[in-house]
Amino acid sequence: MAGRKQIEQAAKKKVHAPLSRTSRKLSTYISPMLAKEKDEAFEDKAWLFEIKWDGYRAVADISGNDIQLYSRNGNSFAGNYPALVDALKKIKSKVILDGEIVVLNENGQPDFQKLQHYEEYTHLPLVYYAFDLLALNGETLYHLPLKDRKRLLKKVLGKHPMIRYSDHVMEKGIDFFQASTHNNLEGIMAKNAESFYHPGKRTNDWLKIKNHKTADVLIAGFTKPAGARNYFGSLILAIKDGSSFKYAGNAGTGFDEQKLRSLHELLLPYQQAEPPFDEKIRFKDVTWVKPVFVCEVKFTEWTKDEKLRHPVFLRLREDKSSKDINMKDVKPVKRVIRKELNPDSLQFGKISVPVTNRNKIYWPKEGITKGMVIDYYQSVADYILPYLSDRPQSLKRNPGGIEDSGFYHKDAGEGAPSWVKSFAVHSASTNKEIDYIICNNAATLAYLNNLGCIELNPWHSTTKKPDKPDYLIVDIDPSARNTFNQVIDVANAFKDVLDDAGVEGYCKTSGASGLHIYLPMAKKYGYEEVKDFAHLLCMLVNQKLPKFTTLERNLKKRGDKHIYLDYLQNRRSQTIAYVFSLRPKKGAPVSMPLLWKEVKHGLKPTDFTIHNALTQIKKRAGLFKAVLGPGISINKCLKTLNIQE
Repeated sequence: MAGRKQIEQAAKKKVHAPLSRTSRKLSTYISPMLAKEKDEAFEDKAWLFEIKWDGYRAVADISGNDIQLYSRNGNSFAGNYPALVDALKKIKSKVILDGEIVVLNENGQPDFQKLQHYEEYTHLPLVYYAFDLLALNGETLYHLPLKDRKRLLKKVLGKHPMIRYSDHVMEKGIDFFQASTHNNLEGIMAKNAESFYHPGKRTNDWLKIKNHKTADVLIAGFTKPAGARNYFGSLILAIKDGSSFKYAGNAGTGFDEQKLRSLHELLLPYQQAEPPFDEKIRFKDVTWVKPVFVCEVKFTEWTKDEKLRHPVFLRLREDKSSKDINMKDVKPVKRVIRKELNPDSLQFGKISVPVTNRNKIYWPKEGITKGMVIDYYQSVADYILPYLSDRPQSLKRNPGGIEDSGFYHKDAGEGAPSWVKSFAVHSASTNKEIDYIICNNAATLAYLNNLGCIELNPWHSTTKKPDKPDYLIVDIDPSARNTFNQVIDVANAFKDVLDDAGVEGYCKTSGASGLHIYLPMAKKYGYEEVKDFAHLLCMLVNQKLPKFTTLERNLKKRGDKHIYLDYLQNRRSQTIAYVFSLRPKKGAPVSMPLLWKEVKHGLKPTDFTIHNALTQIKKRAGLFKAVLGPGISINKCLKTLNIQE
């Protein structure tokens, strides 16, 4: 293992410590593909499932004259595990492998603690489990499907007790996960069998599903020891949120005397006077340190205020750099923060909401389940409910997931529970009363999600004044051959028109391929007046950008090169996917409010997804509040624009 001076020097340079005095940072190396975290196992014929090995991730390059064995950050393992390097020489083909270095304990299970102190456990089996083939005989295989890469990998490895093929099972992820739990393994990896290899990228094609919740976090300080304990009381933990640091809790357990002493010696040279957090953290007798060291902790859950509950120190992550520890990667989609009675129901006070088929896959490629959709909406309930309150819901249901075209469902019907509120509207076409569901609370939100409502489509008006909308909407709807940069240009043209009119507009992503512009109306006008004003705004924008915008609604007439400026959204009972709504589209995108300075080339519809939405929503919660605020004066706008009524 590395000496303290060597680790300290590495941290000062803001790279993580090599593992021994003979380790070195390679000048050129392949950064391995990364996985996203997922809470639940699943079954899917298109996916394969592997053991999640508890060791050091390592790339083995046997394509040149020298054997290279190195970490995800390019630190060489060759000096630490020379026996593995000798074993890799036995492979006859010129290959680059991706795998994991592990030590198997007396029970034949991976043991990371013994791997970290391998010099004391050389009698135990040291193994390199190869699970991917990145190159063969000079040809990179990144764009070959994983199932084919693994087939070739098995052929080229041969048989050696130290170099082993990491096998897998197809489809049966739930059974495989249960077996890993029974055998006290760290967890499993789920991988799309058709996926390509993306060096250095974290994608939805690879998912890690752990038996215990763990997180890699930064050490920001330590408290004074109490009682009989020496060196320190607890570690103060941090995660990085963008460029700033957030307090994540304290780990006061998981240490023996040796760990306490070695960690204390490691951290002392990195003392600093102030905590690294922007928020005010009040602790007595704290020694603050530069947040450059990474440790892994296990914990019970993320709390509502984004702290780790009951974190227990597991180990120092010498193979990871502090730059790797960011909230979007550390913290997965937040679990339901309300009490669960059992996996088949959610409890809201006296109301129990049945939840069926939690493990049903809604996004096959991404591995996102129905349960994850329900959990997402519960995690953002406090933010989205003010925009849904008292609004009739036109339900768009996709009970089969995103590959199911779905259907619209307006009438609550007799199947709706008695506690679900509804609003009766007479339908002229059917000469019947339609009972629209009203979503005013988290219980109803869970009920709608359980019906298969991935997206939420409320009316623009409320039950109090159903004929007078709260806002005007323009849907910037691109055709097949339009680019998103053109959509952005159209949105900015609307911004120019609104500036000329002397009013503020509010932009959000649609969650699909377009953008939405909102203007507050505050129930001052009827739908016809609002629609006519929206029509006028669209005509003004069309005059600015006639080459690729149109007001032609007919798909055949407008062709595939023009962006449709949809003002007809402003009609009674018309609906559109609302802010913070998930969309049943590739990548699980979320409709997100934007600052106007963000509406520029380079913005992508996929910037906001189920995986990062909660963090983004907390930052942007106030951006859309004005949409429900004081309304504009259409007459003043017309006068400012010098347009006669």
